[in-house]
Parts: sequence; C-alpha cells; structure tokens
Amino acid sequence: MATFKHISSKNADYGAAEQYLTFEHDEFTMKPTLDKNGRLIPRDDYRISSLNCGGEDFAIACMRSNLKYGKNQKREDVKSHHYIISFDPRDAQDNGLSVDRAQQLGEQFCKEHFPGHQALVCTHPDGHNHSGNIHVHIVINSLRIAEVPLLPYMERPADTREGCKHRCTDAAMEYFKAEVMEMCHRENLYQIDLLHGSKNRITEREYWAKRKGQAALDEENASLAAAGEPPKATKFETDKERLRSVIRTALSSAISFEDFSGKLLQQGVTVKESRGRLSYLTPDRTKPITARKLGDDFDRAAVMETLTQNAQNAARAAEKPLPKQEYPSSIKDRLQRNKAAINAPKQDASQREVVQRMVDREAKRAEGKGIGYDRWAAVHNLKQMAATMSIYEESGFSSPEELEAALAAASAGLQETTGKLKAVESTLREKKDLQKQLLAYIKTKPARDGLRAQKSEKAKRAYREQHESEFIISESAARYFKAKGISKLPASKALQAEIEQLMREKNRLYNEYREKKENVRELQTVKGNIEQILRGAPSQQKKHEQER
Repeated sequence: MATFKHISSKNADYGAAEQYLTFEHDEFTMKPTLDKNGRLIPRDDYRISSLNCGGEDFAIACMRSNLKYGKNQKREDVKSHHYIISFDPRDAQDNGLSVDRAQQLGEQFCKEHFPGHQALVCTHPDGHNHSGNIHVHIVINSLRIAEVPLLPYMERPADTREGCKHRCTDAAMEYFKAEVMEMCHRENLYQIDLLHGSKNRITEREYWAKRKGQAALDEENASLAAAGEPPKATKFETDKERLRSVIRTALSSAISFEDFSGKLLQQGVTVKESRGRLSYLTPDRTKPITARKLGDDFDRAAVMETLTQNAQNAARAAEKPLPKQEYPSSIKDRLQRNKAAINAPKQDASQREVVQRMVDREAKRAEGKGIGYDRWAAVHNLKQMAATMSIYEESGFSSPEELEAALAAASAGLQETTGKLKAVESTLREKKDLQKQLLAYIKTKPARDGLRAQKSEKAKRAYREQHESEFIISESAARYFKAKGISKLPASKALQAEIEQLMREKNRLYNEYREKKENVRELQTVKGNIEQILRGAPSQQKKHEQER
C-alpha cells in the first residue's frame, strides 16, 4: 500500500535537505548522527539524483534562482516542498520492487508533476522504523524556473508561469494521491485507496509523540527493573488514542445519541455537534478535538450508523426466538461444515500456503529425471495433496462435479469483472484525453481574446502570426471537440471529479479482479491435483495388493 505525504519547509539552507537524505539522522531529534570522531555517518544505501539544476549542486542552483527572481528572501517564505512516496514492505518480495526501480518511478513522477522546478529525488531502501518499506523523497525548490503546461491540479494562471511559486493545495494533494494509486496499479504494486479517509487518522505530530513517549517509557521501565521495582505500563498511549478507546467503548453499547453522550459524560468526555460535525472535549483540554482529527469512525455519519445498528440488534434480541428447524443428518452435516468454514479465521497470503500443482512422477522419470528428483517430487506431492484436500474440504465440495461447477462460476465471474474493468479503463482514458484537450484549450483563451480585440484584418493577421503556436493548439483542441460531438465544454473541476470517481471505481474493480483471478488459479490447481489423485488411486491400490 503506497502512501503519499507532503511537508513544507521554510529553511533557507537547501543543503540541509540533501544532508538529511544522504547522511544518518536521529529519528527523534532529526539531528545528524556523528561517529566517535565527530564526523557525519553516510547512509548505508540510497539512490539520489537532481533535476533542472544545470549541472550545479542543488543548494547552489536553488539560491541562484531565488536571487534571479527575487523570491524566497523572507523568513516566512516557504522555501521548499518535500513529498514522500512510501511503498508497501511486501512489494520488494512479492512484486519485485527494487531500489533502482523505485528511484526511476520517483524521477518519472517528479518530471510529470513538478516540471520547471529544481528537485532532488532520493530513494531509501528502509523506513526509519525498520519496517523494510522502500520510499522515495522528492524535494523541490518552491520557485518555478520555467514556463510549464497547465496541469490538472493547477487552479491559477500563475501556477504555470516562470518565476512563480508552487502551491500545494487540497486539490493538488487529491490529484497527487490519485496519480500514486494509478502508478501502483500500472506497476502491479500493493496499494490502498488514498482518496478516502482512514478509520484512525494518525497525524505526523501524533505519530512522533507516540514514538517519543514509548521510548521514554521503555527507558523508565528499564531503570525500574534495574532497581528491582515493578515496571509501569508497557504501552504508551497518546491523548487521542485514549480518547478513541473511550469513544469506541461507549459506542459499542449505546443505542441512541443521548445514551452515547451520557456514557461519554460518565468518563468526563463531552460530545458536541455543530453544523453536522462532532467534536469531543476531554477534562484536561479547553478546546475540543474534532472528529476529523480522530478518524472517519468518529464523525457523525459513522456514529449514527453504529447507533442505528446497535438499536436494531437490541430490538432483535428482545424478540422471542423462533423454534429451531431440524434438518436431515446429511444436510445438517453440510450446514455445520459450511458454518465452520465461514467462522474459521481467515488466512491471508502470508499465513496460508499457496497450493501448487502436483508433479507427474512417471512423466518426469520418462524424461530422464534421477532418483533425487523423484524423491523430492514424492515429498512435494504429499504436501500438495494435503493442501489440496484441505482446500477441497474447506470449500464444502463433495464431488469433482461440484468443483467443476465452482470453477466455471469463478471463471465467469472473472470474465465479467475483466469486462467491467476494461470498460472503466477505456472511459478513463477518454476522460483524460478530454481533460488534456480542455486544459490546452483553456490555456489559449488569452490569445483568442486578444485576437477578438484586434480592430482590423491586418492587425488580426499580425496578431495571429505572433501567436501561431497557441492558435495551432486551440484549433487542434476544437477539432477534437467536434470529432467527439462535444458542443458544450465541461467544467474543469467537474471533469476532474469525474476522473477521480472513475479511478476509485477502477481501483475497486482491480482489487476484485486480482482476488477472483487468484481464486480461479487456486481452483484450477485443486482441480488438476484432484484429477491426478484420482488417476493414481488404482495404481496405488494395485501396488499395495502386490506388496501384500
């Protein structure tokens, strides 16, 4: 699951960014780590490159550009923007993501979305918490040194001009997150939906408060243990974590908003509603904490939905239960088996061993394989036979015909999802092409308005020759609109919202496609193994009879 994060910096020392990327730093104080001689310690492994610096050092190139355009000279000016793309730790092993490939993706992302900016792109093979996630740092000078095309996330003419500054707006972050998700799909990497909120929203400040608090608690417990005293709590909780726990506890048993408010008030927490939004005030604070800062599980819609479900569950529990229906023993056994399979804990790909095809030992011996391979194949077949029968029984199949029917249904479902995914991808490509032409057409509006302002035909011809390239772009876009039968141009924001909705639908269908594809592969493998087991059953019985 790739994540995307943005940090703005007012530090005028551009060299500090490069120093952080190439030398080790303390994860709490963010100060450089020094060896016993007081020298900086280089990071063990990283990839770094600079863009649009003209062969100069990144810091020198940035300062030279700032002086040229007279920007970033004040203390309160944002000097640089730091973007971080963090990939899932499983991508390295499961999807073959390497540090070099991540660096290439980072450079490509920077060129496409931050054109005209001096930039550093650096890839680290591991996170600061040693989670094993490859991540890419993109640091750009906030000043733009070249005229650039109007990109979808840009809202003002100044966003494209040379000598103006980069603005990281909410719309821009939404666009960048959507592009990161698109990149992960294109590269077949793990990803999550970045365009929606999270159940528990952990800010950067809360994350580091927890890390520092846990470190201090561990140190205090170590000193207590050395003195022979019992340690204190082993897990540090932030104020927001404790508040989330209190809210979840109250929400688990409340059946109305009044009941929910009363249970919170017993714990000293006051819940307030204003303009359809909830906020929570704890005894040690004078300013309430909004639900948005806690996570999506604590906003008004989620709270009311949970309370409604609790009320419905309580009403059903109060009703008189109906007498149990008795089934024949064969049907009863099947239902119990299916119920056990449903209630069994789900195993993910890392816990459940993937079933593999069994080896045809006779065919391999005919090919000339030796006795060592044959012994390995015998052990391999036993393992796969056990895994196959386990899946066969867990799925509730009682005959090969049922397995064949399940495989046919799974294949049909996969084909249906594939068709929907291709349709959404086709529509998304068309919308992106339309957006590209629309943005190009909008950018030429000043030239078209200037042509209409000319009084004479001679002045119009001269003006048109002066802005020939812009009119070529405008006429090309107009031909595109005419070919597509578009008489009224859509609004840029509405088109962008439609594209984001299509991308969310594509993400959902893609995840569904991968799950169904894996299910079909597993059923095909089980079917092949079952057929091989059935083919080998008579020969095995004959062999046992001869041994007797």
